[in-house]
Amino acid sequence: MTTPTPTTGGSASGLRRVGLYATLVALALIFLVPLVWMVITSLKTYSAAQQIPPSWLPDPLAGYGYEQILNNSANPVLRWFLNSMVAATLHALLVLVTASMAAYALARLKFRGRGVSFALIVGTLFIPPTSLIIPNFLIVDQLNWIDTLAVVVVPGAASAFGVFFLRQFFLSLPNELEEAATLDGANQWQIFVKVVLPLSRPALATLAVLSFLTNWNDFLWPIFVLFSPEKLTLPPGLGLLQGSYVTDYPVIMAGAVLASLPVLILFVLAQRHIIQGVSRSGLKG
Repeated sequence: MTTPTPTTGGSASGLRRVGLYATLVALALIFLVPLVWMVITSLKTYSAAQQIPPSWLPDPLAGYGYEQILNNSANPVLRWFLNSMVAATLHALLVLVTASMAAYALARLKFRGRGVSFALIVGTLFIPPTSLIIPNFLIVDQLNWIDTLAVVVVPGAASAFGVFFLRQFFLSLPNELEEAATLDGANQWQIFVKVVLPLSRPALATLAVLSFLTNWNDFLWPIFVLFSPEKLTLPPGLGLLQGSYVTDYPVIMAGAVLASLPVLILFVLAQRHIIQGVSRSGLKG
């Protein structure tokens, strides 16, 4: 009577799982360590932040950096924060409106030149954004939007990426739903608003987050069009915290923490929708 020999399939699977977990932990550390260092530095005093070699624990624990950015009338960081929140939120809403309607037309409506229109829209993604700064500046100057909130909200609201992203998602929706709505007497607008959009919440949430982050992190365009200190958004405003001869690391890191909080909170709240939206939009890796 022979005894069965153990297979190596289970051990190989276990090794692969250990290797996968080790890789994920290493990637998590790569992304988390800079964030942790940023928070730690923001809680140090000015002298402690200048120590060499640097220490991981703030000793003593201080809120010096946050006091400086919250009580500095010359650099109204809270006003910049509010400006960025309003601008990024309004920009994301405008992108959802324009991109969803254009994407629905390109995905569901049949008209002459649909393919050419979509190709031209996607082609604009290959145009370097910096090459459009001067034309956009001349346009917003004619509209008298310079140094106003509209100048950082409206330009870029017609998002070519948003049209491409939502079109891919709309193509994945079954045609039978629209046919059933048509038989019930719904017109094209009612189908779009009451059938397509409710089913597209993951894609819409994903696009809203991406549009919010794009506007929130925009540094170059606000520098060209915003001049009053109280009208600045957070990225160019935080650049003013950097002195000409002295670098106050606790103050700069405290501003970076303030700028990172909405982004982290938004991602945590919307991560489930982001995963669903990307997986169903044909953008999987």
